[in-house]
Amino acid sequence: MTHFNRVLIANRGEIAVRIIRACKEMNIETVAVYSTADKDSLHAALADYAICIGTGSPKDSYLNLERIMSTAVTLGVDAIHPGYGFLSENSRFAKMCEECGIIFIGPDSDAILNMGNKSTARELMKSSGVPVIPGSDGLIHDMDQALVVAKEIGFPVIIKASMGGGGKGMRIVNTFEDLSRFIDQAKNEAQNAFGDSSIYIEKYITESRHVEFQILADKHGNTIHLFDRECSIQRNNQKMIEEAPSSYISDVMRKNMGDSAVLAAKAIDYNSAGTVEFLVDNDNNYYFIEMNTRIQVEHPTTEMVTGIDLIKEQIKIARGDKLTINQEDVIIRGHSIECRINAEDPDNHFAPSAGTITDLHLPGGNGVRVDTHLYPGYKIPVYYDSMLCKIICWGNDRSEAIQKMKVALDELVVSGIKTNTSLQKRILSHPDFLAGEFNTNFVNKIIG
Repeated sequence: MTHFNRVLIANRGEIAVRIIRACKEMNIETVAVYSTADKDSLHAALADYAICIGTGSPKDSYLNLERIMSTAVTLGVDAIHPGYGFLSENSRFAKMCEECGIIFIGPDSDAILNMGNKSTARELMKSSGVPVIPGSDGLIHDMDQALVVAKEIGFPVIIKASMGGGGKGMRIVNTFEDLSRFIDQAKNEAQNAFGDSSIYIEKYITESRHVEFQILADKHGNTIHLFDRECSIQRNNQKMIEEAPSSYISDVMRKNMGDSAVLAAKAIDYNSAGTVEFLVDNDNNYYFIEMNTRIQVEHPTTEMVTGIDLIKEQIKIARGDKLTINQEDVIIRGHSIECRINAEDPDNHFAPSAGTITDLHLPGGNGVRVDTHLYPGYKIPVYYDSMLCKIICWGNDRSEAIQKMKVALDELVVSGIKTNTSLQKRILSHPDFLAGEFNTNFVNKIIG
């Protein structure tokens, strides 16, 4: 087991604050890196050391591998925590850490590389016995191959970028006539976004739920899951509301999906915290979508119902500790729900909202948690993700958790900018949401 004296957090915003607090509770010194746009940020203020690594542009700061590694080496850190986004699923970054003798708080670079290539991940899961959506065996190289696959699985189909994420390089196709045009569009978008135009094709499931399983795996061969999260409330493939556990799947299905998630992690010798994502169709079939080889934005929902601190577990695993939790030890207690509050205007096509926080009141109370980097007077940079905070509420059951969230959103005051709070309230009060009768198309239907 390696002892960590000092950890660098290669991120910003609420997740950087979250990691810094976990490190402090473990008596580990912290190093924050920040851009000039984040010079007054909370994560820089809370860390033991704060180093400016570039201008506001992510490419010049939070995506600048060389500057981050130079800072890490200069300050003699033992490990780097990448958070989520930015370099968190960059296999080259993980490899650089390995080569520099710095521990990457996450899986090894091979696992990141294999799961980062969605086509490779799909084939690995298929060969390991994890259910996958019907589709092409490997990449699509020409139109003739695409036509054969589409005819075999039937329309609608979805074209996906092999190195994709965030909905980029994806196209839904309903007819043979549209296939060629959409393939060209998807390949061009993938090339521009990821520097790789490779694509594959899957059957498009028109009505589905997005259910994911939280994984913990150590470096000694122990792998467990911490049950599931319901993530079907999305807009443009971006999650808005998450719950733990899903109110839709049965106990038998939960057991089977959990077993598949563990199988997926073991298939790639995974270690660290990770998430295996599934689509569930109307016939209760479930299919592997992808594995996120990092901590998730929505990890607090799992923490609230299991009592397990996922960031601390990540750090312990990275330094070589064995898991002290067995699968039988993991019990779901109650229900939790998370709302992401973003700086955007739902009444103006979700236009980003920049500006200064003139007034701020965060909700509180029993079972209410707020993860944020905001404070009164904070100026929101224009360069980064629009998420301002996450509100997480716990209740004895789903209805109690939802009611607490409604109260929390009513208490929330963020003045000086526009937020999506009104839309979150609208979703929480919708009869179909309250009844648990929704899928990944739900938000698009209610906003027209």
